[in-house]
Amino acid sequence: MKTICQVCMHHCALEPGQTGLCRARKNEGGEIVCANYGQITSLALDPIEKKPLHDFHPGSMVLSVGSFGCNLRCPFCQNHEISMADNRSLDAEHVSPEQLTDLALMWKERKEAGNIGVAYTYNEPLVGWEFVRETARLVREYGMVNVLVTNGTASQEVLEELLPWIDAMNIDLKGFREDYYRKLGGNLETVKAFIARAQESCHVELTTLIVPDENDSPEDMEAQAEWIADLRPSIPLHITRFFPRYHMMDREATDVEQLYRLAGIAGKYLEKVYVGNV
Repeated sequence: MKTICQVCMHHCALEPGQTGLCRARKNEGGEIVCANYGQITSLALDPIEKKPLHDFHPGSMVLSVGSFGCNLRCPFCQNHEISMADNRSLDAEHVSPEQLTDLALMWKERKEAGNIGVAYTYNEPLVGWEFVRETARLVREYGMVNVLVTNGTASQEVLEELLPWIDAMNIDLKGFREDYYRKLGGNLETVKAFIARAQESCHVELTTLIVPDENDSPEDMEAQAEWIADLRPSIPLHITRFFPRYHMMDREATDVEQLYRLAGIAGKYLEKVYVGNV
């Protein structure tokens, strides 16, 4: 008997033993479980600006952790080795929430490291939201912060489970046309609803990767910036430069002048617009 996963807009109907599109959620005995729980593929102490978060504890470091799996299929993914993989194709190490919290605390106590907490990043953390929730609770208990770097394509129910424990998010707003999101395997309205709710409860910054001939029109940016401003004009927007990656090795990097033109358009509506990867 099939069971429907409720984590994102795909609503994968899974037979027992079957794994969803994200490769991280599985039907075990009629119950959808987190197959990547505690399976860590990436771990690094990063500058907070690398998330990117510009206006949240600037100058700090954050212990950044990733697993495997993603519910989108972006052809330009820079972390496709883990986001498009599963546990059969990766050498992941199991780390419990307690172990990860202890590691974050160790780097916090080493004053020269400047660690402020844990960032859930690299792959899509929301496909393994249970691990994020359990770890984030412990991290908060020890006086540290939690940062979520996400594509925002999760249900409101998952978001509500995490909001009490998350201090800051960087959310990818990949474009502002539904047809573009469909090409990536996503849904624009899901992301808009996610952003609208998240910014009510924690610090939120947005990132849009500008891909030539895909989401680089002035009209798209104007509509996007106007929508963000309607939520709150002080939400920071990062406009970043595309470089050839994964299945898009045939494209040129984004023209830098075009990035600044789009930033100028966004700046008519938003108080904080940052250009990245130039």
